Amino acid sequence: MSPIDSLIDRPISSLLAERDHPLLSYEFFPPKSETGMQSLQSAMEGLLDTHPDFVTITYGAGGSTRGQTFEIAEWLRRFRYRPVMPHLTCVGHSQAELGDIADRIHEDGFRNIMTLRGDPPKGDSEFVPPADGFGNARDLAAFLKNRHPDFCLGVAAYPEGHPESRGEAEDIDYLKQKVDAGADFITTQLFLNNKVFYRFRDRCDAAGIDIPILPGLMPALSVAQIQRICGMCQAELPAALLEKLENAGDNVQDAGILWCMEQIVDLLQQGVPGIHLYILNQIKPALSYQLACRFIEMTRGL
Repeated sequence: MSPIDSLIDRPISSLLAERDHPLLSYEFFPPKSETGMQSLQSAMEGLLDTHPDFVTITYGAGGSTRGQTFEIAEWLRRFRYRPVMPHLTCVGHSQAELGDIADRIHEDGFRNIMTLRGDPPKGDSEFVPPADGFGNARDLAAFLKNRHPDFCLGVAAYPEGHPESRGEAEDIDYLKQKVDAGADFITTQLFLNNKVFYRFRDRCDAAGIDIPILPGLMPALSVAQIQRICGMCQAELPAALLEKLENAGDNVQDAGILWCMEQIVDLLQQGVPGIHLYILNQIKPALSYQLACRFIEMTRGL
């Protein structure tokens, strides 16, 4: 392999196609403060030994931290994380600007992009497409695939429905359009009830969506945190989980991690191609996956 080749990330689609184990991935986000940067660096250092198959870095709500996304993507590489998948959104960009960004990403050796419409900028109640830009992830995916066909594109899915959706049928139809536009794999929004994921997966099968679907999970680390996030993305907060968290006292994080571990064990036993963890730039959420793997190993053959 030449030095140039060694700088080019492997497409995640090939990892999924050739995998001999379920993939593990983490999502990081660009922090907005010096304290946040220190937490991010600690997480990067502490999670190296867990050997994720790939990592992603978000573009920031409303594009607010997009300037840091590619800087941190390079930082992750220097920490020996590979492949690194930057997010890219339509927010605030013309087609010409998105083309320039795509060319820069490609030139720097990145071959994976999480392709998203993005949330409206803070203070705006609805998404307004920028002048000469795109209004949805489907059109952005088609644009990126046309510009650099060797890009591997991830897209998002919402097992409990997108907050702006008018129903399940519309959600699945639009997801199929993203797949047809060039998406290579799907990562879901968080869910806390696996039955929700299995129903969603069945609907995808019925619609002819045949690319890999990675379930996205987030351990509940506090009652306030998980209530806020479930409210934002309209995800079900199971009463049984809420009760466990409220009764856990000082052990609330352990209760949330245990619930997530049980989700992961069940999902892996049902043959999912991998697990994507929304770790909030913290080390502790990764414990859910480690515990799940230990549990499966201990009970194998029993």
